Amino acid sequence: MTANDPPLAPDDLPDRLMEVFALVGPLYRRVQRKVEQDAPIQGLSVGVRAVLDLLREHGPMTVPQMGRAQALSRQFVQRMVNDAAAQHVVETFPNPAHQRSSLVRLTDHGRAAITAVTTRERALLLRAGGDLTEADVAACVKVLARMLELFDDVDVN
Repeated sequence: MTANDPPLAPDDLPDRLMEVFALVGPLYRRVQRKVEQDAPIQGLSVGVRAVLDLLREHGPMTVPQMGRAQALSRQFVQRMVNDAAAQHVVETFPNPAHQRSSLVRLTDHGRAAITAVTTRERALLLRAGGDLTEADVAACVKVLARMLELFDDVDVN
């Protein structure tokens, strides 16, 4: 895509975005299966891995904050945090801003676990290589972000 490319015609846009949906679903499920296949190596489920990744990226968060960030129900995130705490990869501590909603943070073991997982994933992603350009990836991120914005109002609880 270049600066000279005109926007898609309004009648064409929905069909093209449906093509993106048709790829995102199978991609998500394949990645999930890959993470689950590798889970015995790291001992992390897909959900616990998502919690660790959020905490690595954003620092300590509450369960409701994590749920909103990932468009997941608070109850599901709480189960994943409980699982992660049982594995000693996260710990909770008092939240000075809200007495009833503790903050969750990575432990040293959790930081090492998510670093190992992301290192392995980066090695796998290196195989994508080929002819992808920065513009290709930027366009993909732009499209996916725009599609995500369309569904910001969907309640996950």
